[in-house]
Amino acid sequence: MKEPQEVQLRITSDGGTKEANSLEDNSNLPSQVNQIEIKKKEKKAYRYIKIAIFAAFMLLGQSSATLLGRLYYEKGGKSKWLGTLIQIAGFPFLLPYNCILREPENNLNSHKPSASMLAFVYVSLGLIAALDGFLYSVGLQFLPVSTYSLISSSQLAFNALFSYFLNSLKFTPYIINSLLLLTISSTLLVLQNEPSSGSIHVTKKNYVIGFICTIVASSGYGLLLSLTQLVLRKVLKTESLKVLMDLIMYQCLVASIAILVGLFASGEWKGLKNEVKDYEMGKASYFLTIIFSAIVWQVANIGCTGLIYEVSSVFANAIGILGVPFIPILAVIFFHDKMHGVKAISLVLAVWGFMSYVYQDYLDNLKSTTQKTSDDHAPNASLPLEEGH
Repeated sequence: MKEPQEVQLRITSDGGTKEANSLEDNSNLPSQVNQIEIKKKEKKAYRYIKIAIFAAFMLLGQSSATLLGRLYYEKGGKSKWLGTLIQIAGFPFLLPYNCILREPENNLNSHKPSASMLAFVYVSLGLIAALDGFLYSVGLQFLPVSTYSLISSSQLAFNALFSYFLNSLKFTPYIINSLLLLTISSTLLVLQNEPSSGSIHVTKKNYVIGFICTIVASSGYGLLLSLTQLVLRKVLKTESLKVLMDLIMYQCLVASIAILVGLFASGEWKGLKNEVKDYEMGKASYFLTIIFSAIVWQVANIGCTGLIYEVSSVFANAIGILGVPFIPILAVIFFHDKMHGVKAISLVLAVWGFMSYVYQDYLDNLKSTTQKTSDDHAPNASLPLEEGH
């Protein structure tokens, strides 16, 4: 009679131990949940810091590069191919940083695209970047900085259009409003008669050529950003800064080779010696302008690609458009561009279009955060049902 009692006591004891362990595990759940929430907040804060840094790189780099590029033409620079090369050829300055970067361990065993696919991606993006840079150089040579920067804001509209087909961008009323305002902003500028700016005298014909080249370049830039996002998401499929830097450097290498071919094939290289000699600010200023232009273009390139990597190509383009209000103001100060009424209206429309897009981005982020929060709390809501069984 004693043996069954002992067995029963033993079972009861074991059951009590399991219940105690279960209670201890449940008591640890709040701390585990808190640790997970803290890690999520830290990761989110770190991402926002990176986005802020990339945005600062793009804004400062793009504004400085545009002004330095105009300074090159303003003081005697004439080569469109050299102006294009400046936009691309600064990538060797990134070599030391790229050499110290290492591939994360979780990406070493992941699926990587073939060498032929990578070569196709680098060559295609590089050739598009070279052609786009040349068209921008023509526009910058024939247009005032303020007009050039405002027309360039149309790249957001082209980027959104290409992203609709390539990256499944959804058009909302605010995005449509943004695209319309930016399109009208750029269209207004071709209606004004502004044949000259500063010390450079440009004919009406060259002004129209500059306008057309800048519009085509803006569409090409929008396509380039959309394709870059597509490559990062669908081809490279990795969260590695090393892969991001490789994309920038190989793309710039291909573009630089294509531009050098154009420079020598066009014969513009023959006039570079006289260009240096006749530069108004002197030989030293000539080379400093080129070197610093190349550096700040790469800073802008890093910022742009980083924003595509972290958010999207349209967001990166919107950040670039954010610099539009500052460039015309700086152009009026440094290059004595005239701020006509039509240009002022165009500026207001460009800012309005940008703010419309930013508000839509805010709504998307708010919706995404709310949905994610509800998904995180969904398993907790089912716990009482599980306990009831």
